[in-house]
Amino acid sequence: MFWTPELAATLEDAPWPATKEELIDYANRSGCPLQVIENLYELEDNDELIEGMEDLWPEYEDITNEEYFYNDDEEEQYI
Repeated sequence: MFWTPELAATLEDAPWPATKEELIDYANRSGCPLQVIENLYELEDNDELIEGMEDLWPEYEDITNEEYFYNDDEEEQYI
């Protein structure tokens, strides 16, 4: 399973808590990148609810800081 902050951000509006199948359905309907869908398919098959992105990628909570995302506004300041 391979996550990046940008990939994880595509699931921010997912219907949390959700099952694996619900997340896969959401990812397909909302046009998430293929890597996100593949990551979701790699999850264990069970009916447990996934509470949020932190359940899928525990480090996500530590990197939700804006410094990890490229910000066009910052570039404009130097032009």
